[in-house]
Amino acid sequence: MGGMTVSGLMDGSGVGFGTSGVRGLVSAMSDRVCYLYTMAFLQYLLGQGVIGAGDRVAVAGDRRASTPRIAAAVIAAIRAMGLRPVYCGLIPSPAVALFGLEQSIATVMVTGSHIPDDRNGIKFNTPAGEILKPDEEAIRRQRMASDPSLFDERGNLRAPQALPVIDGAARAAYLDRYMALFPAGLLAGLRVGVYEHSSVCRDLLGELLGGLGAEVVRLGRSERFIPVDTEAIRTEDVALALEWTRERRLDALVSTDGDGDRPLVGDERGVWLRGDVAGILTAQYLGARTVVTPVSSNSALERCGLFGRTERTRIGSPFVIEAMQRLQAAGAERVVGYEANGGFLQQTPLEPAGRVLTPLPTRDALIVILAILALSRQRGQPLSALVAALPGRHTHSGRVKAFPAALSRERVGAMRSGQADTDARAFARTFPGLAPVAAIDYTDGVRFRLDNDEIVHLRPSGNAPELRCYTEAGSVERAHALSVFCLGVMEGWKD
Repeated sequence: MGGMTVSGLMDGSGVGFGTSGVRGLVSAMSDRVCYLYTMAFLQYLLGQGVIGAGDRVAVAGDRRASTPRIAAAVIAAIRAMGLRPVYCGLIPSPAVALFGLEQSIATVMVTGSHIPDDRNGIKFNTPAGEILKPDEEAIRRQRMASDPSLFDERGNLRAPQALPVIDGAARAAYLDRYMALFPAGLLAGLRVGVYEHSSVCRDLLGELLGGLGAEVVRLGRSERFIPVDTEAIRTEDVALALEWTRERRLDALVSTDGDGDRPLVGDERGVWLRGDVAGILTAQYLGARTVVTPVSSNSALERCGLFGRTERTRIGSPFVIEAMQRLQAAGAERVVGYEANGGFLQQTPLEPAGRVLTPLPTRDALIVILAILALSRQRGQPLSALVAALPGRHTHSGRVKAFPAALSRERVGAMRSGQADTDARAFARTFPGLAPVAAIDYTDGVRFRLDNDEIVHLRPSGNAPELRCYTEAGSVERAHALSVFCLGVMEGWKD
């Protein structure tokens, strides 16, 4: 049988595919590569009967320089498969995903999220939401064939087409979702800074906050893409938050990553909230009963006693979604999830303040920003007081870059071989000066809880040559110091 397999496409292009979609260097993401990956996704949905001939497929993108070209290749593949593209323009990932859920259509988002501008990606959503592990495995089995005359020797479309006229329905539905949820004037009297940078969410976020009564101060707009990572906040963004909050007398400072699915929320002092703390506050305001989060998130979730049930998963939104689905099927109520990057997922309907919020089981940033500001108004307290009311647990994350993937797996795997706990405890002693190990969690990598209640969690990166370290302690300073110490030891493992 002729054609190209997904595995062959990955090997030949160097552009990887997984449950987070496609991601790679822009130089490797030729029109042909993007076209074939889109074809594989659509072939799978058509073969499953999830979509049918002539159905619509929505496409959106972020503000990277490469996004329009990639979106055009995606749209060419949609048309070649006998489907109808709906171009939604440059809007947040959760906005196009919501549109797909409401319209029962597949959606595609061209974005590299928070990674640098020399890279990009493509996220695929079925009419039911994000692709999960079973979807990924089935898509990998697809075999694609395209007309070779479509592409030149560099893999570019010989006759690239202009992007269609933008259909504004997805953006409008996303804005309406939150304008209808909160009462008019909710944020009146608040002075909120919006760190715009190159976020695809920047205009919509300012429009929404202003529509709810806030005085919006727009800051840091950039036409050059800036890779803002909400889980590993850049030093310059820490400094900017302190400066802007003080000089502009802000009650809060908010932003998102490049595609608008991960939030940044800064308090009235200019201190950015950790994403896993923001998740707890969001779940609290929304009245969640069941909360799912990866094993690396702050243990204040369990310690705060605000929720009836909590569950920990492996790191990654597909694992959070699968757990939420399972819990809902078992009868759990008011089910939500969040990740350490701050992205918030909602599995079941919720009714904060008596108004229904329909499910959106994909990472979303706006609900976090709005819920925390609403909780502040509800309590009559500044954001810093909301955080201070939670148990005093503080986390830090770091990574050793250029750590060979095979060596990373070997090092962490050594803790799981044979008598796992015995081996892991012996391995932990290679970190001189740490307290003895009290308990070990193997959910994702190896997570040590020490006798002094500190946590050290080691995990190979799933998509980069890096070894990651997550720490938790009773103070910000100790969590950071613990991280620096452990990373120093781990750096020596490369020798």
